[in-house]
Amino acid sequence: MEKVNWKVEGMSCTNCALTVDKFLQGKGMQQVKVNFVGGDVSFEINNGASKQELEKGIEGLGYHVLNGEGAKSKGSKKLFRNHLQRFTWCIIFTAPLMLHMIPGVHIHFLMNPYVQLALTIPVFVIGMDFFGRSAIKSLLKGIPNMNVLIALGSIAAFVYSLYGTLTGQAEQYLFYETAAAIITLVFWGNWLEDKSVETTQAALKKLAVSQKVMANMIAYDEQHQEHIFPVESSSLKVGDLVLIKSGEPVPMDSKILWGEANVNEAIVTGESIPVEKKMNDLLIGGSVIESGTLKAYITAVGEDTVLANILKLVREAQTEKPPVQQLADKISAIFVPTVLSIALLAFSGNYFFGHQPFSSSLLRSIAVLVIACPCAMGLATPAAIAVGLGRAARNGVLFKNARSLEIFKSIRQVVFDKTGTLTTGQFTIAGFHATGNADDFKRIVFSLEKYSNHPIARAITKEWKIKDDIRWSKIEEIKGLGMQATDKEGNQYLAGSYKAAAAHTGDDKHNIYLLRNNELLGWIDVSDKIRPEAASVIAALKARGMTTILLSGDRKEKCEQVAAQLGIDQVIAEQTPQQKLDQIAAFNAKAPTAMVGDGINDAPALAKATVGISLSDASHVAMQSAQVVLMNHGLKNLPLALGLGRHTYITIKENLFWAFAYNIVAIPVAALGFLNPTFGALVMGLSDVVLAINSVRLNFKKVA
Repeated sequence: MEKVNWKVEGMSCTNCALTVDKFLQGKGMQQVKVNFVGGDVSFEINNGASKQELEKGIEGLGYHVLNGEGAKSKGSKKLFRNHLQRFTWCIIFTAPLMLHMIPGVHIHFLMNPYVQLALTIPVFVIGMDFFGRSAIKSLLKGIPNMNVLIALGSIAAFVYSLYGTLTGQAEQYLFYETAAAIITLVFWGNWLEDKSVETTQAALKKLAVSQKVMANMIAYDEQHQEHIFPVESSSLKVGDLVLIKSGEPVPMDSKILWGEANVNEAIVTGESIPVEKKMNDLLIGGSVIESGTLKAYITAVGEDTVLANILKLVREAQTEKPPVQQLADKISAIFVPTVLSIALLAFSGNYFFGHQPFSSSLLRSIAVLVIACPCAMGLATPAAIAVGLGRAARNGVLFKNARSLEIFKSIRQVVFDKTGTLTTGQFTIAGFHATGNADDFKRIVFSLEKYSNHPIARAITKEWKIKDDIRWSKIEEIKGLGMQATDKEGNQYLAGSYKAAAAHTGDDKHNIYLLRNNELLGWIDVSDKIRPEAASVIAALKARGMTTILLSGDRKEKCEQVAAQLGIDQVIAEQTPQQKLDQIAAFNAKAPTAMVGDGINDAPALAKATVGISLSDASHVAMQSAQVVLMNHGLKNLPLALGLGRHTYITIKENLFWAFAYNIVAIPVAALGFLNPTFGALVMGLSDVVLAINSVRLNFKKVA
């Protein structure tokens, strides 16, 4: 299976997305995800399918694949390529038709039906080329969209007026301005909607900036002389050497070979305070060197960079449908047939039972068609999700799926790991004791811990770096216990927690114990600092009425000490990974639970929690298991993540209330004759703008 990601232009509502979704699934595509807000379409294609045929099929539905294989030759042939161009054309002819609506303005020749017909035809042709074509295609695919309503309303007004003109009864049948106004105002409304929806993507666009910059590439000639010349970052390859000076952006993900610098990583972490970087540290493409000069080699380019992966994950999260959207989608799918039925009933009721003239009954049914807006219900959730995910990404909070963003509303308790989560994880050796030779003790410990990714192991190997380390015949990490190895002579070694040495000593106050063939060789003490932001984060969570829990594999005394300093409600210490998993399952049964962790030991618990939250400097396994990643190297943005989840859900509820209330009120008002089609077309266009504006408020609301 090959993963395909396309940008599709022209989708304006949920029905459009459903049409594309149904087409691709009908062609046998797997994992189809369609987001009309950003125009992102992704799916897995089997070997027997043709991308060209799929692209042609989507084009046939009335949409345009921007980055497909046939995209280069398309897009410039059509005269009217967007709603603004269509509206500009139409308003030129529609404005004269609307002059009679201005009090005191009466131009006699504009009342001539043939003049009105001549002014209406250019508008009607453009309108049918877009709305009519789209309506027919959607009907043929079995998913009628909003354009069916617009096309029917316009055609009814135009044909009714044309009949009156041709039969000499123009005075009773003159509704040309209605047909033209509907088409013109809906084009204007669609353009406003497109611009409004674009604003919901603003945060993501800011992340995408700086994808293409100039870089100083380093090359060497035959005499090994260094030469530096400028190249575009897009031409860099893995392994290329670059020089990055003060004030310059990092062109691509890279690793420092020489130099020290302060680096602003706000583009990814949302944190403007620069981070100190030195030799062997990693640089994120798009970050900026504030002071210092570096030489580095490129480690990832294009779609493999950190920033590209963040953008990809956020876009994929936008295409997912959270539970709250499912009801709106179901209603949107049957909305158009329902409105058509209501319009028919409005005409019949007004004409046969209300004894209204045929023209008034027709106008009321047209008003029903035009005022109805399925887009509002379809846009309610995606618009809020797009803004929420965008603001989160801009501030260093990465949501891997939209479901997590919504579920945050119900979180009642937050479980923390200790080491590397509440503490910095930057350990230093505070002391050690060896029963034999100290150098031999250090050599054995280094040889074992170099294979571990645990923060304590990394600290020990950093301070006790030894060249002649032991070559093991077998070595493995036992989760919750430590590192176990066998040398070539068959001796067994174990470096681990007190559990590993409990049978050999009653002294449980040390961090690492070393055993050889079940004989205690010594112990190591390490010190760790509590994260400076941890206390304020815990206080913020407790202020919201959340229960805070410390769940750790570390000793009870140390856990209780940290909990007392931070004001954590409950402590559960000395837990194995399986016990952590069982504890999270028990917490989930009581109330929705978020788990915050960073180590391999936390991965199962992170996956089991209602929402798993990992730190950006966590182990790879932990980041893969979590649904949310805090990218700013700490807990600072945890309250923001929780707050964004809750306020995004509030915004979705507000949007859905408006969408349903608008349609429930507007349709009966139109059916009873209190709303003419022209005003209905104007209000319909503005209804989506209201939702977009309400969603964009999420960018500025105080949520943390």
